[in-house]
Amino acid sequence: MNPIISHSLFTDFDIDLFRAGKHFRLYEKFGAHQIEVDGVKGVYFAVWAPSGRSVCVIGDFNNWTKDVHELNVRWDSSGIWEGFIPGAEKGGRYKYRIQSFNGIITEKADPFALFCEHPPETASVIWDLDYKWKDKSWMDTRKDKNGLDRPYSVYEVHLGSWRLNAEGKFLTYLELADQLVAYVQETGFTHVELLPVMEYPYDPSWGYQLVGYFAPTSRFGKPQDFMFLVDKLHQAGIGVILDWVPSHFPDDAHGLGYFDGSHLYEHPDRRKGYHPDWKSLVFNYGRNEVRSFLISNAIFWLQNYHIDGLRVDAVASMLHLDYSRKEGEWEPNIYGGRENLDTISFLKDFNEAVYTTFEGVQTIAEESTSFPMVSRPTYNGGLGFGMKWMMGWMHDTLQYFKREAVYRKYHQNDLTFSMTYAFSENFMLPLSHDEVVHGKSSILGRMPGDEWQAFANLRLLYSYMFTHPGGKLLFMGSEFGQYAEWKFDGSLDWHLLEYSFHKGVKKAITDLNALYKNNPALYEKQFSPEGFEWISHDDHQNAVISFIRKGENPKQDLVVVCNFTPVVRMPYRVGLPGKGKLTEIFNSDSKEYGGSGISNIKPVKIEKKEWNGRDFSAEVELPPLGVVVFKVN
Repeated sequence: MNPIISHSLFTDFDIDLFRAGKHFRLYEKFGAHQIEVDGVKGVYFAVWAPSGRSVCVIGDFNNWTKDVHELNVRWDSSGIWEGFIPGAEKGGRYKYRIQSFNGIITEKADPFALFCEHPPETASVIWDLDYKWKDKSWMDTRKDKNGLDRPYSVYEVHLGSWRLNAEGKFLTYLELADQLVAYVQETGFTHVELLPVMEYPYDPSWGYQLVGYFAPTSRFGKPQDFMFLVDKLHQAGIGVILDWVPSHFPDDAHGLGYFDGSHLYEHPDRRKGYHPDWKSLVFNYGRNEVRSFLISNAIFWLQNYHIDGLRVDAVASMLHLDYSRKEGEWEPNIYGGRENLDTISFLKDFNEAVYTTFEGVQTIAEESTSFPMVSRPTYNGGLGFGMKWMMGWMHDTLQYFKREAVYRKYHQNDLTFSMTYAFSENFMLPLSHDEVVHGKSSILGRMPGDEWQAFANLRLLYSYMFTHPGGKLLFMGSEFGQYAEWKFDGSLDWHLLEYSFHKGVKKAITDLNALYKNNPALYEKQFSPEGFEWISHDDHQNAVISFIRKGENPKQDLVVVCNFTPVVRMPYRVGLPGKGKLTEIFNSDSKEYGGSGISNIKPVKIEKKEWNGRDFSAEVELPPLGVVVFKVN
């Protein structure tokens, strides 16, 4: 067997940045790199294990024999072990065998591995990132398609259960590049968001318990296959958002936990280093080397996989020291507060690194509390995210829609309350995977009434969502009215599209996506109070609300009227800002969606008659459980 050769990819400057928490491309140094040394081909390995007494690489190239390829520790007390193994090749499996100063021996997968064995196997695989991208057109113009003043309609997908093949197995990345891309194009979503694709050991975690932070899961194919999927989405004009999980990680024996026999990546204080809800470990955000690791990981996906956005999971759990903890189970910060100051600093560094490095990308926080300025720039004291999930809107809206129509007049505030804080953040409206599991029912399953009313309510909900300010997110299956809760180990019930009501919901979503994309009033000022104006929010008796959506050009303003009862309202008078005519451009009660077909076929003349505190008004026809959108001309 070839002996290990001393070699290093690190400079003194690299080490200084790593220690300072400011090295954001660690993947170029750590891990397994195929290189030549003095004309000899092989692989350079580097791993951080400061508590190690010895670190060996074991793998296919040495028959998994310990002590054959023992790495050299750097002289600078950085805790980095490194070395070059001649003859090691792409595709070879390997792990690090680490003997700690306290006598503990661990065998760990490479934290920087580019590829991993198919679970339940746990070894890392020597690989590369060679790929010829064909998405130059998308990347060159991404800043014009992925900004906050552009349509942001997101289709959230769990790759393992979107659709299975004829044998009941996962679709591969390559098969998804054909089927998923075509479907997203057909339905008109502007983005897909993928539940975590980074390698994870346990299917029921849905990908949220990561061990291979730099490796797309091998369940669906090779890294280049995943690149091909992203490439195809970009070529189809579809942005790609990845769920990113810097909030916690599992304690699997081959993972990051207790990596070198010490609390290396996790916080040593269990009050900060263990998550009671998910029974997983929490990163030590105050350790500079860990910050470098995490931010490098974010940069890695944006750089090497051309990802357009990162949705950061469980931000609330990171920000609050008392999250899911009882009194006495957490320790206040130095000022006596509940905020995790290390996390706040880390998230600001993360967002600054992302936005200064890449043009036209977005970071999105899943943050469920009233923590201020999550989506405000760091230079203004914010955390620096581009957007934040509007969890309050989701909760209040679903609560409202669960109610029988006869009671809705008593709860209209559940709908209108969102507008009191809608512009305090750049909000995305999420109807996500979390809302269709654990006994909550599917979105359709929450809708009251008989079958016709349930589907009318569903179309009403989606139409209200798409005309409300903010980005939109819908979990797979919801777009055609899946009856059953989501099952991570099955497939969506695609056979439902044989039935007219389900087909009608899908058609409505397709048209809502077109409405959103084709009308600047719905997106140009979607995060600004200038983009929204109430007409009436206090018609509780009829359970009707009406409002104006505005863009840069007042001539393109839209009037939206929502009827939350099954009572047809003909006529219904609406106050308006000026003269002209109302032309109906969308109606959720259309017959092609499964509705009753009550509509304003001809343009409605606006009269000089005071109503809703305005000098002008018009009488329109409101369909049952319907939303009507008008252009003013």
